[in-house]
Amino acid sequence: MFAIDHGYFMGPTTGLEVPQETVLPLLPYADSLMLTRGILQHCIPEGTNMPIVLRVSSGNSILNDDLSNEELCVSTEDAIRLNASAVAFSIYIGAEYEHQSIVEFSKLVNEAHRYGIPVLAVTAVGKEMDRDLRYLSLASRIAVELGADIVKTYYCDDFDKLVNICHVPVVIAGGKKIPEADALQLAHNAISDGASGVDMGRNIFQAESPPDMIQAVRSVVVDGVAPADAYKKYRAALK
Repeated sequence: MFAIDHGYFMGPTTGLEVPQETVLPLLPYADSLMLTRGILQHCIPEGTNMPIVLRVSSGNSILNDDLSNEELCVSTEDAIRLNASAVAFSIYIGAEYEHQSIVEFSKLVNEAHRYGIPVLAVTAVGKEMDRDLRYLSLASRIAVELGADIVKTYYCDDFDKLVNICHVPVVIAGGKKIPEADALQLAHNAISDGASGVDMGRNIFQAESPPDMIQAVRSVVVDGVAPADAYKKYRAALK
């Protein structure tokens, strides 16, 4: 999954200032695209044959110290109109607006499942929360209990234990930009520990060569290429 929904709270994110210039060359190497309805409508050509995971929660920006104050802001009818394959919503376990995000997420599950649309729960993590097994397992399992069909969370030590308690497919978030070799190792570790896939954004579109990086990630996740070998091929492509 290729994530480009960052602008819904970060604005013109570095590498996505003109989304179509960055994204369109990368689509052949992604299995799905996670984005907002605005970018889908205005930057992705009609007729693009790509499963869409539509971001439907919003309500904050990076100017706010507490990003957890989000609600459901895209209707299921609009998701259907846009031919979304799934919808994505962030839940903020342990944050100030935890209750609100849980209730809003549950309402989304009710509505989306009425039309047979899968729901992806993003276990959002606040600035002061540790991305450890205890917290991420708590947030992920709550998402499953509420009806999530897919869980997107962060990789952590003993990640296989988190996968074991989820009972639905788990994909890992790429998070902030890290060195390309580290991102490939992260993808390998997650898949080895039972993740069904990765949802990377900044570690692809902020890479030195996004087309080569997304192919390197795909080779690790889909083809089982060793991360060191994928990185070696990536570096060779830059010359």
